[in-house]
This record gives sequence, structure tokens and C-alpha cells, in this order.
Amino acid sequence: MATLNDKAKKKWDENYASCLSNYPSPAEVLCINQHLLPKQGTALDLACGRGANAICLAENGLSVSAWDISASALKHLSDEALKKNLKIKFESRNISDEPPAPDSFNVITVSHFLDRGLIDDIKNAIKKEGLIFYQTFIISKVNDTGPSNPDYLLEKNELLNLFNDWNIIYYREEGTIGKIDEGFRDQAMLLAQKS
Repeated sequence: MATLNDKAKKKWDENYASCLSNYPSPAEVLCINQHLLPKQGTALDLACGRGANAICLAENGLSVSAWDISASALKHLSDEALKKNLKIKFESRNISDEPPAPDSFNVITVSHFLDRGLIDDIKNAIKKEGLIFYQTFIISKVNDTGPSNPDYLLEKNELLNLFNDWNIIYYREEGTIGKIDEGFRDQAMLLAQKS
């Protein structure tokens, strides 16, 4: 009988196996703030998918680990890293069951993934003065992008509140305000530093 882990792996493997050949861009929060990355250190692309964040982190000189439940996603990332001659440590891992260890990374990126039960583990995994780059979907979306299950959607300012004890460097969440066909919609993004 298939376990929940087996079902999740199969679902995500099928999803990533059907991806087109064009490689995704890193999360916008990382793209526009990569100048704030440390010159050296360890970084984790958590629930990395095809690993666009991992590629960006490695191109910025960090020692990068990339974790995802999908072997298919990691294969895409491995191929891309090889093309770009980048060293990235890959691990097929159910992050909800095996979160990162405390004080293990200078930088963690999370995009399009939300497991509220992992927030404390993520915060604890980042070393003092380390950075979190987090971007995921919100409940007040203007489009049908991302999940529909509210368990995987942030409430208004929820991401900001989850890291309110950190130094907030950058936060953006537009929701449904103003001209909804313009701007950054459907997601919240945060860059924060551990005190």
C-alpha cells in the first residue's frame, strides 16, 4: 500500500517530468535582492523544485544544498547545474519529516511552498545574522495561479507576522489593492535577517 510520502513523490515527479525545456527564473524576492547575499557561506534551497533559486545562489558563490521530495525535479536541477558547471548538493527529502538541523545555513530560500509546521525549524536552521528569502502564494489572489487549498495560502500579512521577531529588510504583498492587472500579485515576498 502506498504511503502519503510515496503519493507525494509520485505527484511531484509527474508534475516535474512534464515541465517544458525552458528553465524557470529564481523567485523574484531573490532576483531583486541577490546583492544582499553574503560573499560566502552555506545556502539551502528548501523544497527547491527545479532549483532556480539554487542555481542563483551557486552563481553568487555560496555552497548550496537543494532539497525536494521529487527525484524528477532534482534531475532537472542536476542537468542545469552540470550545464553551468555549478556544484550543488542534491537531496531527495521529505522536508516535513526531515527539516534542516539548527544553525546549519547562512541563507535559506523558500518559494511556492508552505508548511506552517516547519516555520520554527526553518528559523532555527538559519545561523545568526543569516537570511531568509521567502516567497509564496496568498489567499487574496487575483488569478488562479498556485494552490487553491487555503492550507497552502498565506493570510494577509501572515508571512510578515511569522518573521516579526527578525530584522525585516524587504516585504511586499499587494493582494487585490488598486489596478489588479499591474504589479506583483498573488504572492507575498519577504527578506529578513536573523538577529
